[in-house]
Amino acid sequence: QVRLVEYGGDLVHPGESLTLSCAASGFTVNLSTMKWFRQAPGKEREFVAGIMWGGDKNYADSVKGRFTISRDNAKNTLYLQMNDLKTEDTAVYYCNLERFRSTAYDVWGQGTQVTVSS
Repeated sequence: QVRLVEYGGDLVHPGESLTLSCAASGFTVNLSTMKWFRQAPGKEREFVAGIMWGGDKNYADSVKGRFTISRDNAKNTLYLQMNDLKTEDTAVYYCNLERFRSTAYDVWGQGTQVTVSS
């Protein structure tokens, strides 16, 4: 069974860093296209970062240069390293499986809360 579990959300101050993790089961992350999304209160869910099965990465303009998406094949886990956090980064963060090998998926984790506040 394909499953995603996010963790690592916390309350931090502006300018601080935080790393989110997304533990995967039922598939292998290194053969997958996976993405991070976020949803702030009263707003639609938005794309944050993605990593393709071949390793290419892309980012939303709002996080480019501050966030880094990566994966650890040995731990079968997706990460989102977030630096220089801003209050507008406050949201529930979700990881998503879009594709594993040649098969399309649309699997989501339960989300993890990130709050950036002074």
